[in-house]
Amino acid sequence: MDFKPGKELNWLYYTYMLVGNPPKPYFLDIDTGSDLMWIQCDAPCTSCAKGAHPLYKPRNVNMIPPKNPYCVEVQENLRSKYCDNCHQCDYEIEYADHSSSVGVLAKDTLQLVLANGTGTKSDVVFGCAYDQQGTLLNTLANTDGILGLSRAPISLPSQLASHGFINNVIGHCLGTDTNGGYLFLGNDFVPHWRMSWVPMLNAPFLNLYQAGLMKMNYGRKELQLGSMRDGKGTVVFDSGSTYTYFTNQGYKALISMLEEISSEDLIKDASDTTLPICWRAKFPVRSITEVRQFFKPLNLQFGSKWRIASTKLSIPAEGYLTTSEKGNVCLGILDGSNIHDGSAIILGDISLRGQLFVYDNVNEKIGWIRSNCERPQKLLSLPFF
Repeated sequence: MDFKPGKELNWLYYTYMLVGNPPKPYFLDIDTGSDLMWIQCDAPCTSCAKGAHPLYKPRNVNMIPPKNPYCVEVQENLRSKYCDNCHQCDYEIEYADHSSSVGVLAKDTLQLVLANGTGTKSDVVFGCAYDQQGTLLNTLANTDGILGLSRAPISLPSQLASHGFINNVIGHCLGTDTNGGYLFLGNDFVPHWRMSWVPMLNAPFLNLYQAGLMKMNYGRKELQLGSMRDGKGTVVFDSGSTYTYFTNQGYKALISMLEEISSEDLIKDASDTTLPICWRAKFPVRSITEVRQFFKPLNLQFGSKWRIASTKLSIPAEGYLTTSEKGNVCLGILDGSNIHDGSAIILGDISLRGQLFVYDNVNEKIGWIRSNCERPQKLLSLPFF
């Protein structure tokens, strides 16, 4: 499916889904770091943003009962568990920025488009969200909810795989301009012969797409990351995060290295509060390409200290810098001390642009390749969505 970035929302990438009978469109934020797909709904709604489309209106027949396995899954970490007298399944999600979504589980028809261009449909379970709080409400001014793409059984790709529609493979290509990019579910569009692959880890974070990191360099200088397990760090690939987060030690090391930037070229501008660190150039910066010569690429080396072979992911300046309304250039990498347990590097969509990333849950591996993200390059006969 195609999707487009909302530039006014710091590059929020979203796609559209057709849900219900008759089908109605909804814009959903693509999020590889979330389990549950949910749509703002009139259940009735306690706190909903305006959204891009009218609220989803559930019927009693759509409600998922408490004994359903998906209900058991979403309520696993809730204080209030199964209720004998309840006729619906309540859920509550709190995100890393402390915003939240509360609702009930529902089941309805999802319209699918197969790789051969034909249409079909499948019943899927999702969240009927009637109470949203925090900064999440800002993004819901232009979208209708979140498309959960994690490894959890309740995620959309896991459900479609369990129904036999796809192999549990996810690919996204986030464009670097207003072209947006594309997202596919299934393995039709995976260019196996050209991609770089690394093993997918099952820990330390449940259901997230993560890989083991040997080391990371800013240019030729190695960044000391801290929080290493068995000589390796953890990198989480999270398309639902706008920015990238480093461990506290890694963040401080990067900031120290960025002090080398000559004040004749770029001057720190404390008056620009877009992000913690912004620089002012001699001219208003319209594109990172205008100042990229002052910065060096970030090189992430994946593998094992017991193996000679390793795989590198190179992130150019465009993958960690952004421009502000004041015409400054700002650092899109933040201190991740309070994200998860502070031990991992979180690659948000700012660092995932301009490359096709594939999460192969069947073979438990993660791959990437540079791309202009215009259209998928391969078309076979298996279904994609």
